[in-house]
Amino acid sequence: MSADSYKLRSRLRGLTDSLVTVLAILATLVVVAPLAAIFGYLIYKGASSLNLAFFMQIPRPEGEVGGGMANAIVGSGVLLGLASLIGIPLGIGGGIFLAEFGRGTKLANAVRFTADVLNGVPSIVMGLAIYSLIVSVHSPLIPFSGHFSAFSGGVALGIMMIPTVCRTTEEMLLMVPKAVREAALGLGVPNWRSVVSITLKTASPGVITGCMLAFARVAGETAPLLFTALGNVYMSANLNDPIDALPLRIYVYAISPYDDQHRLAWGGALVLIALIVLAVSLVRYVTSRGVLKGAS
Repeated sequence: MSADSYKLRSRLRGLTDSLVTVLAILATLVVVAPLAAIFGYLIYKGASSLNLAFFMQIPRPEGEVGGGMANAIVGSGVLLGLASLIGIPLGIGGGIFLAEFGRGTKLANAVRFTADVLNGVPSIVMGLAIYSLIVSVHSPLIPFSGHFSAFSGGVALGIMMIPTVCRTTEEMLLMVPKAVREAALGLGVPNWRSVVSITLKTASPGVITGCMLAFARVAGETAPLLFTALGNVYMSANLNDPIDALPLRIYVYAISPYDDQHRLAWGGALVLIALIVLAVSLVRYVTSRGVLKGAS
Protein backbone atom coordinates (compact mmCIF):
# COMPACT_ATOMS: atom_id res chain seq x y z
CA MET A 1 0.00 0.00 0.00
CA SER A 2 1.40 3.40 -1.00
CA ALA A 3 1.79 6.29 1.38
CA ASP A 4 -0.87 8.32 -0.47
CA SER A 5 -3.41 5.49 -0.20
CA TYR A 6 -2.64 5.06 3.48
CA LYS A 7 -3.14 8.78 4.13
CA LEU A 8 -6.41 8.80 2.16
CA ARG A 9 -7.75 5.80 4.09
CA SER A 10 -6.73 7.40 7.41
CA ARG A 11 -8.56 10.58 6.48
CA LEU A 12 -11.67 8.64 5.52
CA ARG A 13 -11.58 6.80 8.82
CA GLY A 14 -11.17 10.07 10.68
CA LEU A 15 -14.07 11.67 8.81
CA THR A 16 -16.25 8.61 9.43
CA ASP A 17 -15.40 8.66 13.12
CA SER A 18 -16.21 12.38 13.37
CA LEU A 19 -19.47 11.95 11.46
CA VAL A 20 -20.64 9.09 13.67
CA THR A 21 -19.67 11.07 16.79
CA VAL A 22 -21.70 14.07 15.60
CA LEU A 23 -24.68 11.84 14.80
CA ALA A 24 -24.48 10.25 18.24
CA ILE A 25 -24.43 13.68 19.90
CA LEU A 26 -27.39 14.83 17.80
CA ALA A 27 -29.34 11.69 18.71
CA THR A 28 -28.63 12.35 22.38
CA LEU A 29 -29.84 15.93 22.05
CA VAL A 30 -33.00 14.79 20.28
CA VAL A 31 -33.75 12.45 23.19
CA VAL A 32 -32.86 14.90 25.96
CA ALA A 33 -34.31 18.09 24.42
CA PRO A 34 -38.03 17.19 24.81
CA LEU A 35 -37.50 16.19 28.45
CA ALA A 36 -35.61 19.40 29.16
CA ALA A 37 -38.26 21.47 27.37
CA ILE A 38 -41.12 19.85 29.30
CA PHE A 39 -39.35 20.17 32.64
CA GLY A 40 -38.40 23.80 31.89
CA TYR A 41 -41.98 24.68 30.95
CA LEU A 42 -43.29 23.01 34.11
CA ILE A 43 -40.88 25.10 36.18
CA TYR A 44 -41.97 28.25 34.32
CA LYS A 45 -45.68 27.59 34.85
CA GLY A 46 -45.69 25.83 38.21
CA ALA A 47 -42.88 27.29 40.30
CA SER A 48 -44.96 30.31 41.29
CA SER A 49 -47.53 28.01 42.92
CA LEU A 50 -45.07 26.30 45.23
CA ASN A 51 -45.22 27.76 48.72
CA LEU A 52 -45.83 26.54 52.25
CA ALA A 53 -49.60 26.55 51.76
CA PHE A 54 -49.31 24.29 48.72
CA PHE A 55 -47.68 21.56 50.80
CA MET A 56 -49.58 22.13 54.08
CA GLN A 57 -53.19 22.94 53.11
CA ILE A 58 -56.00 20.98 51.50
CA PRO A 59 -57.99 22.30 48.50
CA ARG A 60 -60.27 25.26 49.02
CA PRO A 61 -63.94 25.20 47.90
CA GLU A 62 -64.66 25.90 44.24
CA GLY A 63 -64.06 29.52 43.33
CA GLU A 64 -61.99 30.44 46.39
CA VAL A 65 -58.36 31.48 45.87
CA GLY A 66 -55.56 29.62 47.65
CA GLY A 67 -55.35 26.22 49.22
CA GLY A 68 -52.92 23.46 48.45
CA MET A 69 -52.46 19.79 47.62
CA ALA A 70 -51.34 18.32 50.93
CA ASN A 71 -54.07 15.68 50.75
CA ALA A 72 -53.07 14.71 47.20
CA ILE A 73 -49.38 14.40 48.12
CA VAL A 74 -50.20 12.17 51.10
CA GLY A 75 -52.66 10.18 48.99
CA SER A 76 -50.09 9.58 46.25
CA GLY A 77 -47.66 8.32 48.88
CA VAL A 78 -50.25 5.89 50.28
CA LEU A 79 -51.30 4.60 46.84
CA LEU A 80 -47.75 4.19 45.54
CA GLY A 81 -46.62 2.53 48.76
CA LEU A 82 -49.49 0.03 48.59
CA ALA A 83 -48.88 -0.55 44.87
CA SER A 84 -45.19 -1.24 45.52
CA LEU A 85 -46.06 -3.72 48.30
CA ILE A 86 -48.25 -5.58 45.82
CA GLY A 87 -46.40 -5.23 42.53
CA ILE A 88 -42.73 -5.53 43.46
CA PRO A 89 -42.78 -8.84 45.41
CA LEU A 90 -45.12 -10.50 42.90
CA GLY A 91 -43.13 -9.18 39.94
CA ILE A 92 -39.78 -10.27 41.34
CA GLY A 93 -41.22 -13.66 42.27
CA GLY A 94 -42.59 -14.12 38.77
CA GLY A 95 -39.26 -13.13 37.23
CA ILE A 96 -37.39 -15.60 39.45
CA PHE A 97 -39.76 -18.38 38.38
CA LEU A 98 -39.34 -17.58 34.68
CA ALA A 99 -35.54 -17.39 34.83
CA GLU A 100 -34.64 -20.06 37.38
CA PHE A 101 -37.35 -22.66 37.95
CA GLY A 102 -39.71 -22.71 34.99
CA ARG A 103 -37.35 -22.11 32.11
CA GLY A 104 -38.62 -23.88 28.97
CA THR A 105 -41.89 -25.10 30.51
CA LYS A 106 -45.35 -24.42 29.14
CA LEU A 107 -46.35 -22.67 32.34
CA ALA A 108 -43.40 -20.28 32.04
CA ASN A 109 -44.30 -19.51 28.43
CA ALA A 110 -47.89 -18.80 29.49
CA VAL A 111 -46.75 -16.52 32.33
CA ARG A 112 -44.35 -14.68 30.01
CA PHE A 113 -47.04 -14.20 27.37
CA THR A 114 -49.51 -12.98 29.99
CA ALA A 115 -46.99 -10.48 31.36
CA ASP A 116 -46.29 -9.12 27.88
CA VAL A 117 -50.00 -8.74 27.15
CA LEU A 118 -50.69 -7.18 30.54
CA ASN A 119 -47.87 -4.70 29.95
CA GLY A 120 -49.72 -3.38 26.91
CA VAL A 121 -53.18 -3.15 28.45
CA PRO A 122 -54.37 0.49 28.64
CA SER A 123 -54.52 1.82 32.17
CA ILE A 124 -58.19 2.75 31.85
CA VAL A 125 -59.01 -0.89 31.11
CA MET A 126 -57.14 -1.89 34.25
CA GLY A 127 -59.19 0.62 36.22
CA LEU A 128 -62.44 -0.76 34.80
CA ALA A 129 -61.35 -4.31 35.66
CA ILE A 130 -60.60 -3.45 39.30
CA TYR A 131 -63.84 -1.47 39.46
CA SER A 132 -65.78 -4.55 38.35
CA LEU A 133 -63.91 -6.94 40.66
CA ILE A 134 -63.56 -4.89 43.85
CA VAL A 135 -65.42 -1.57 43.78
CA SER A 136 -68.80 -2.64 42.40
CA VAL A 137 -68.99 -5.99 44.20
CA HIS A 138 -68.97 -6.52 47.95
CA SER A 139 -67.25 -9.77 48.88
CA PRO A 140 -66.27 -10.99 52.34
CA LEU A 141 -63.16 -12.51 50.77
CA ILE A 142 -61.87 -9.14 49.51
CA PRO A 143 -61.11 -6.42 52.09
CA PHE A 144 -62.46 -2.91 51.54
CA SER A 145 -64.64 -4.07 48.65
CA GLY A 146 -68.02 -2.73 47.55
CA HIS A 147 -67.06 0.95 47.37
CA PHE A 148 -64.37 3.36 46.19
CA SER A 149 -61.27 3.12 48.35
CA ALA A 150 -57.54 3.65 48.53
CA PHE A 151 -57.14 -0.13 48.61
CA SER A 152 -58.72 -0.62 45.18
CA GLY A 153 -56.58 2.18 43.75
CA GLY A 154 -53.41 0.60 45.14
CA VAL A 155 -54.41 -2.79 43.74
CA ALA A 156 -54.93 -1.30 40.27
CA LEU A 157 -51.53 0.40 40.29
CA GLY A 158 -49.85 -2.65 41.81
CA ILE A 159 -51.13 -4.96 39.07
CA MET A 160 -49.86 -2.49 36.47
CA MET A 161 -46.38 -2.72 38.03
CA ILE A 162 -46.18 -6.52 37.95
CA PRO A 163 -45.42 -7.16 34.25
CA THR A 164 -42.62 -4.57 34.05
CA VAL A 165 -40.95 -5.83 37.23
CA CYS A 166 -41.42 -9.46 36.19
CA ARG A 167 -39.90 -9.18 32.72
CA THR A 168 -37.04 -6.95 33.90
CA THR A 169 -36.19 -9.36 36.73
CA GLU A 170 -36.17 -12.29 34.31
CA GLU A 171 -33.84 -10.53 31.87
CA MET A 172 -31.46 -9.43 34.62
CA LEU A 173 -31.28 -12.92 36.13
CA LEU A 174 -30.59 -14.46 32.72
CA MET A 175 -27.57 -12.14 32.40
CA VAL A 176 -25.93 -13.63 35.50
CA PRO A 177 -23.21 -16.09 34.31
CA LYS A 178 -24.11 -19.75 34.61
CA ALA A 179 -20.78 -20.37 36.33
CA VAL A 180 -21.99 -18.41 39.35
CA ARG A 181 -24.92 -20.78 39.82
CA GLU A 182 -22.73 -23.84 39.27
CA ALA A 183 -20.19 -22.64 41.83
CA ALA A 184 -22.90 -22.25 44.47
CA LEU A 185 -24.45 -25.63 43.71
CA GLY A 186 -20.99 -27.22 43.76
CA LEU A 187 -20.56 -26.05 47.34
CA GLY A 188 -23.75 -27.82 48.34
CA VAL A 189 -25.93 -24.71 48.56
CA PRO A 190 -29.64 -25.49 47.91
CA ASN A 191 -30.99 -24.15 44.65
CA TRP A 192 -33.47 -21.77 46.29
CA ARG A 193 -30.76 -20.37 48.57
CA SER A 194 -28.43 -19.93 45.61
CA VAL A 195 -31.10 -17.97 43.73
CA VAL A 196 -31.98 -15.70 46.65
CA SER A 197 -28.50 -15.10 48.10
CA ILE A 198 -26.30 -15.17 45.00
CA THR A 199 -28.10 -14.89 41.67
CA LEU A 200 -30.68 -12.31 42.73
CA LYS A 201 -28.11 -10.35 44.71
CA THR A 202 -25.79 -10.22 41.69
CA ALA A 203 -28.62 -8.94 39.47
CA SER A 204 -30.02 -6.55 42.11
CA PRO A 205 -28.99 -3.27 40.40
CA GLY A 206 -30.89 -4.21 37.24
CA VAL A 207 -33.84 -5.55 39.20
CA ILE A 208 -34.06 -2.36 41.23
CA THR A 209 -33.90 -0.29 38.05
CA GLY A 210 -36.86 -2.27 36.71
CA CYS A 211 -38.78 -1.63 39.91
CA MET A 212 -38.15 2.09 39.60
CA LEU A 213 -39.28 2.07 35.96
CA ALA A 214 -42.53 0.43 37.03
CA PHE A 215 -42.87 2.90 39.91
CA ALA A 216 -42.34 5.87 37.59
CA ARG A 217 -44.88 4.48 35.14
CA VAL A 218 -47.75 4.20 37.63
CA ALA A 219 -46.91 7.35 39.60
CA GLY A 220 -48.56 9.58 37.01
CA GLU A 221 -51.55 7.36 36.14
CA THR A 222 -54.96 9.01 36.43
CA ALA A 223 -57.42 6.80 34.55
CA PRO A 224 -57.35 3.74 36.87
CA LEU A 225 -57.75 5.98 39.93
CA LEU A 226 -60.91 7.55 38.54
CA PHE A 227 -62.61 4.16 38.78
CA THR A 228 -61.06 3.03 42.06
CA ALA A 229 -59.74 5.72 44.43
CA LEU A 230 -62.21 8.35 43.11
CA GLY A 231 -60.57 11.30 44.90
CA ASN A 232 -61.11 13.15 48.17
CA VAL A 233 -60.81 16.85 48.93
CA TYR A 234 -60.06 16.08 52.58
CA MET A 235 -56.94 14.66 54.19
CA SER A 236 -57.22 10.88 54.38
CA ALA A 237 -54.84 7.94 54.62
CA ASN A 238 -57.49 5.31 55.38
CA LEU A 239 -57.39 2.37 52.96
CA ASN A 240 -61.16 1.95 53.35
CA ASP A 241 -62.02 5.48 52.18
CA PRO A 242 -61.73 7.29 48.85
CA ILE A 243 -58.38 9.02 48.62
CA ASP A 244 -56.89 11.82 46.58
CA ALA A 245 -53.70 11.68 44.51
CA LEU A 246 -51.62 14.19 42.60
CA PRO A 247 -52.67 12.93 39.13
CA LEU A 248 -56.33 13.06 40.17
CA ARG A 249 -56.09 16.55 41.62
CA ILE A 250 -54.18 17.77 38.56
CA TYR A 251 -56.90 16.36 36.30
CA VAL A 252 -59.70 17.98 38.31
CA TYR A 253 -57.96 21.35 38.39
CA ALA A 254 -56.95 21.20 34.72
CA ILE A 255 -60.58 20.97 33.56
CA SER A 256 -61.72 23.57 36.10
CA PRO A 257 -62.89 27.01 34.84
CA TYR A 258 -60.91 28.82 37.56
CA ASP A 259 -57.48 30.29 36.79
CA ASP A 260 -56.22 29.78 40.34
CA GLN A 261 -56.89 26.05 40.09
CA HIS A 262 -55.07 25.97 36.74
CA ARG A 263 -52.10 27.52 38.52
CA LEU A 264 -52.24 24.86 41.24
CA ALA A 265 -52.48 22.15 38.59
CA TRP A 266 -49.18 23.30 37.06
CA GLY A 267 -47.63 23.28 40.52
CA GLY A 268 -48.91 19.76 41.15
CA ALA A 269 -47.49 18.56 37.84
CA LEU A 270 -44.10 20.02 38.74
CA VAL A 271 -44.13 18.36 42.17
CA LEU A 272 -45.15 15.01 40.65
CA ILE A 273 -42.33 15.05 38.10
CA ALA A 274 -39.84 16.23 40.73
CA LEU A 275 -40.82 13.40 43.10
CA ILE A 276 -40.39 10.79 40.36
CA VAL A 277 -36.99 12.19 39.32
CA LEU A 278 -35.89 12.36 42.97
CA ALA A 279 -36.92 8.77 43.69
CA VAL A 280 -35.21 7.37 40.58
CA SER A 281 -32.07 9.46 41.14
CA LEU A 282 -31.82 8.41 44.79
CA VAL A 283 -32.02 4.71 43.93
CA ARG A 284 -29.46 5.09 41.13
CA TYR A 285 -27.12 6.93 43.49
CA VAL A 286 -27.40 4.26 46.17
CA THR A 287 -26.91 1.54 43.56
CA SER A 288 -23.81 3.21 42.13
CA ARG A 289 -22.32 3.47 45.62
CA GLY A 290 -22.50 -0.30 45.91
CA VAL A 291 -24.89 -0.32 48.87
CA LEU A 292 -27.44 -2.39 46.97
CA LYS A 293 -24.78 -4.65 45.48
CA GLY A 294 -23.82 -6.12 48.80
CA ALA A 295 -20.62 -4.12 49.10
CA SER A 296 -19.19 -3.76 52.55
